[in-house]
Amino acid sequence: MCGISTKWKQAFYEEVEPIELRDPLAVFLGAIDEKEDFIFTYEDAVKLAGHSCPAVSGAYKITQKALKALYGNETPMRGEISVRVLGSVENGANGPISQVISLITGAAPETGFSGLGNSFVRKNKLIFDEKNEEANAFVFTRDDTGKSVKVAYHPEAIPADEEMHNLFTKCIVGTANEKQKEKFKEIWQRRVRMVLFEETKNLFSVEKLD
Repeated sequence: MCGISTKWKQAFYEEVEPIELRDPLAVFLGAIDEKEDFIFTYEDAVKLAGHSCPAVSGAYKITQKALKALYGNETPMRGEISVRVLGSVENGANGPISQVISLITGAAPETGFSGLGNSFVRKNKLIFDEKNEEANAFVFTRDDTGKSVKVAYHPEAIPADEEMHNLFTKCIVGTANEKQKEKFKEIWQRRVRMVLFEETKNLFSVEKLD
């Protein structure tokens, strides 16, 4: 290894439980050995999004909860999971959230990998269901068994901070001093931590579907 790694400002990122999956395509093409798995961390989601926020952290937890509900003690199979986003890509944070879900599960929209023959298809396994819109709700399905779960995220349960709006505005318009900038970052990342470690109640609901 070259010894170069990302230096995170927030130490708690490393405390977040990783997500482990098997990826048959990665094995088939020699990226990893057959007995090895992909390990996704919250840092991977942050790198994909380019930032850390309640939507990115929520997406990570949504995916983690769905996989646990679908597979139990089994190791999830990346690329063999389909995801239905309940709403359009423009609705709320559906777009950014779906990108994190796609990264981890391998489920991709029309731009995804079309497969090798009839195997390892990833494209069109992530769809936006505009006719059945539900805020921050996502249905995950195992392709092998057809078993499905719906995970809903409730960011409105995150406690509001009285200073946030004022500090956010000052940082956006460029009038915040250094102390105010750091205070804003502290409050913002505190919200992220609340999501990742569920430090407030009723953030997520998981429903098994027939």
